[in-house]
Amino acid sequence: MDIEQKKRLLDASAACSAIKGFTKGITFEDYAANLLIRSAVERQIEILGEALNQASAADASLEKAIPELRRIVGMRNRIIHGYDSVDDEIVWDAVRHHIPALLSALRKLR
Repeated sequence: MDIEQKKRLLDASAACSAIKGFTKGITFEDYAANLLIRSAVERQIEILGEALNQASAADASLEKAIPELRRIVGMRNRIIHGYDSVDDEIVWDAVRHHIPALLSALRKLR
């Protein structure tokens, strides 16, 4: 793995960690009511998706190591291009159920 790949995986890990930090101890209702937190989480998902998209373009084997990679990139695209139809419940589900496992997988890859 070259230095650029390592940086992209580090960026993805940092985005996951930031999301966990932003949402620690809050409920979905807190999340849905707080534009600042939603915006911060969505920005980190954008970074996460772009970092993984670039990393997988350089190394297709990442899709085997991160089976949800295409869905993560898809969520990033939805947030950026479909900003007016982002479903907070779907984002929250990803935050609670997928980000912790993804962070673990990314740490193993690095």
